[in-house]
Amino acid sequence: MTKQQHLDWDDFRLVKIIAEASGLAGAAERLGVNHSTVFRRLGQMEEGLGVKLFERHRTGYVLTPAGEEMAALAEQMEENVTSFTRKLAGQAVAPAGELRVTTNDTLLVHLLTPIFSRFLTSCPEMRLDVVLANQALNLSKRDADVAIRATDSPPETLVGRRAATIAWAIYGRAVDFPDPIVQDSPALYARPWVALGDNLSTLKAARYVRERVAPELISYRVNTVLGLAEAVEAGVGIGPLPCFIADAKPNLVRLSDINPDFSAGLWLLTHPDLRQSARVRAFMDFMATEIGKQKRWIEGSGKRAAS
Repeated sequence: MTKQQHLDWDDFRLVKIIAEASGLAGAAERLGVNHSTVFRRLGQMEEGLGVKLFERHRTGYVLTPAGEEMAALAEQMEENVTSFTRKLAGQAVAPAGELRVTTNDTLLVHLLTPIFSRFLTSCPEMRLDVVLANQALNLSKRDADVAIRATDSPPETLVGRRAATIAWAIYGRAVDFPDPIVQDSPALYARPWVALGDNLSTLKAARYVRERVAPELISYRVNTVLGLAEAVEAGVGIGPLPCFIADAKPNLVRLSDINPDFSAGLWLLTHPDLRQSARVRAFMDFMATEIGKQKRWIEGSGKRAAS
């Protein structure tokens, strides 16, 4: 006889989100975890319950009768929680104290600093300690409370949300390309290039240059994206840059379409033990909203929104 599994709220919520997303990939993105994590947890639930919660079809995941019951209960739970939260809203303690945030120099300089300023205005009892690092700090060891990172593979040990997708393209100086043809032209690969250093070799843009450009044509390497943008602007060579940085520089032009081979997710991440912290929740909710306002700009399809 199958031993019945104890279910908690997260199990019901997972079934509801998979159903809404019609599959594991969309559910994983909404939950801020990897596809494999959702697949594994669903399998454990179905095995423990001894019943299938979804039928797998080519068009996506479809709820079974048991799954429909769980999803309906999840909806009711969510409504109850929302109602309860509203009742307590007037009694909630305002977030206060220090929050340690890690990010990289590129995001801080070109995106985050004005948003941090608005957050501190909205939460005057809060203080931010910002730690710049182009390599991920260990949130499990409390090197930071929140990480704001450009990645497509956030650590499974962290939780959070994908706030946007950072678009990249190839750029050069307008003076060198007065009539640029926006395409992946073979002629581009005969020109001098600038590239990211070994410390950022795992970035998709770095791999792209490494795989497409002859080593002798890579005339300059630098270990930050900020430095890469400065090099392209100075005419050292052409290279891949985030669109929200390069499009703001009038003397640079796109030499390719937005390339998904370069793109990276912009993630807000924290340790699971901290996700219910008033400080962390207030900060992450605020950041997600503010970054969302700039989503078209970050994704290369619009201008920076007014603050």
